[in-house]
Amino acid sequence: MTLIDAFLLAVALAMDCFTVSITCGILQRRMGTQVWIMAMLFGLFQAVMPWMGWGLTGLFEQQIADYDHWIAFALLVFLGVKMCFDARNPEDKHHYNPSHLGVMLMLAIATSIDALSVGVSFWGMGLKHAQSLLMPLIQIGLVSFVLSIVGKYIGVKVGQHFHLRAGYVGGALLIFIGCKVLLEHLQP
Repeated sequence: MTLIDAFLLAVALAMDCFTVSITCGILQRRMGTQVWIMAMLFGLFQAVMPWMGWGLTGLFEQQIADYDHWIAFALLVFLGVKMCFDARNPEDKHHYNPSHLGVMLMLAIATSIDALSVGVSFWGMGLKHAQSLLMPLIQIGLVSFVLSIVGKYIGVKVGQHFHLRAGYVGGALLIFIGCKVLLEHLQP
């Protein structure tokens, strides 16, 4: 795998992180210090999941490929529906808050599950030694980190200028991403 191939793969994997970060920015309308935690979690999970998929290839290749999209779909739709439901009662203190560590972890897992399948495909690309994974995994993590910060910034600016009903918009975006992941995997 060339550096350009790895970079393009990293950008493709980071698109869900980018979109979810935009959603979080629209909701919060401020950057805050949690953007660094979210970006680190997104980058870490995007880099670790392909490594895990690569490591589990021989054991669970077919089971992972058969169900990864359903898991990502369920997590994203759950968070999206919860966000829309919570938007109905904005004064409720238990509303969806993307600055909570638990929410950030769920988003990091949900956006990186497809990266698990990429790790499975690394075997088919000839990456059979752990050393050959190092550069692609670093690129995947760094690109996801950077695009998460850029996405959050864009979302903050959009949220500040357009004063959207953030809970509904964010929930709809998460549901859309979940459905997109599912449809991409169900198409022949």
